[in-house]
Amino acid sequence: MSELFPRKQVMGFVFSLVLTAAALTVYFMDLSFAVGMTVLLVTAFVQAAVQLVVFMHAGETDDKVAIYMNIYYGVAIALVTIFGTLLILVWDM
Repeated sequence: MSELFPRKQVMGFVFSLVLTAAALTVYFMDLSFAVGMTVLLVTAFVQAAVQLVVFMHAGETDDKVAIYMNIYYGVAIALVTIFGTLLILVWDM
């Protein structure tokens, strides 16, 4: 019966709840802007990684290298888009 219990999924869910609670503390505590944004960004990226690995089973197939390369490519395109927009619209370069 122990092998039928989804231990990995339950632990991922509990870890997601802990990360959500950590992000909520930014709202309820009087943190500076830099500290608050740092906590929010770290918890957001860690929670996205937990969602990909635990619940979307990103690393459990034979083509996991292709899946992770697509994720890295998507993150790179997102970062280029975000920083390119900031470069043009905010920093006037």
